[in-house]
Amino acid sequence: MRLILLIALLLPLPASAFMARNGMIARQVGPTEIAVAHEVQRDDTDYWCAAGDFARHVLKQPGKARLWRATPKPREKGKGIVFTLDPARKAEGAGLSHFGSGPRDGSLSVGMAVTNFCRPRIPFWAD
Repeated sequence: MRLILLIALLLPLPASAFMARNGMIARQVGPTEIAVAHEVQRDDTDYWCAAGDFARHVLKQPGKARLWRATPKPREKGKGIVFTLDPARKAEGAGLSHFGSGPRDGSLSVGMAVTNFCRPRIPFWAD
């Protein structure tokens, strides 16, 4: 099993795919939409990290740009999450609980998503 995962990690990613600093895969699926692929045993904050990292490094968004969850809650089992930079496309009630400063609309700044939620994932072979 570990050998198969290791081989999969060594294969090239599709041209549109981006590996976030936490190891999750994100890609652009619309003008303002970012899809983060499903991974088992990942928290919602890991998905926010990947979307924020993509927005910052691929879409060149500033840290103050806002991200909203576009996929309604609850997420279907085995499905990823789509995020948006467009407040008109947000899923009502699917954002994060508010903390800190900023609008209370379920959004998170790109900078906060990256700074607070991105942490390196320890590879399975390092257990």
